[in-house]
Amino acid sequence: MGYKLFFIESICNAPNIIETNIMECKVTNPDYTNMEKEDAVKDFLKRIEHYRLFYEQLDEEKETKYSFMKIYDAGRRVVVHKQEGHIESRIAYYLMNIHITPRSIYLTRHGESVFNQLGRIGGDSDLSYRGRQYANALAKFIAEQNITNLRVWTSCMKRTIQTASGIDAPQERWKALNEIDAGICEGLMYEEIQEQYPEEFAARDQNKYSYRYPRGESYEDVVVRLESVIMELERQENVLVVGHQAVLRCVLAYFLDKPGVELPYLKVPLHTIIKLTPQAYGCKVEFFKIPIDCVDTHRSKPVDCSIGRNPQDALVTVPSHY
Repeated sequence: MGYKLFFIESICNAPNIIETNIMECKVTNPDYTNMEKEDAVKDFLKRIEHYRLFYEQLDEEKETKYSFMKIYDAGRRVVVHKQEGHIESRIAYYLMNIHITPRSIYLTRHGESVFNQLGRIGGDSDLSYRGRQYANALAKFIAEQNITNLRVWTSCMKRTIQTASGIDAPQERWKALNEIDAGICEGLMYEEIQEQYPEEFAARDQNKYSYRYPRGESYEDVVVRLESVIMELERQENVLVVGHQAVLRCVLAYFLDKPGVELPYLKVPLHTIIKLTPQAYGCKVEFFKIPIDCVDTHRSKPVDCSIGRNPQDALVTVPSHY
């Protein structure tokens, strides 16, 4: 099977961007482990000057065979040459949307809902009393952070809109942020799913990422659905996303580079704010637990995932409803 080459070249001549890049990325290079920061900066600047003597840029006037993309000064200008096919188009689109401006992404689930208290999945229930308390506490927390140019995104479901209602910032509703569609299992308790659809319950435990609820969605479907959200997050500065457990697991997995097998089991507890700060090599993650009681909705993968397991083994990891 043949393959095509698509070259990507980053060219930076802006002194301020170069300096910031060196301070944030290069001085942490293993080459400079035992060197003072100032000495590391000087050494890397010497490297740049040395490379400049021999480096030859891609030339769109001369190159007739290969496809490539040139990014100038961290996105100030972009040149795409001989782009062909869907994959190259997606790569170019992605790289034209990311930026290096310092920013943070805040993630939080809606406050505890009535369905959370009852142990029912999905649905579009209102917040519980404790959930409304969390909404007030969240608004206070965000106000105290003094976040510049903050935008708030919620799903189109009542519990996220209610949770964000007290936050003083521009808000947008995203249908793409709606919780995973549980199909025929919407509104049921885990115990009821095991009783009514034991084979489906076991099949989901066997491969939670790819399993699709009958007339519903899989985690894999949600990942595809969230592509536009992820792309827009890459373009934005400071954003607070008020979402749902499955959806925020997908967002977390993207920024933390988690594989599909781990994604459905990432812990995204209620009444907790997760702060993501993209850095040169990965993402800094901070958790802020708001001291308001709530149920635990995290269900770990049981040891026995077989179709013929007994109900006790199937339900052993179901969290308490109260």
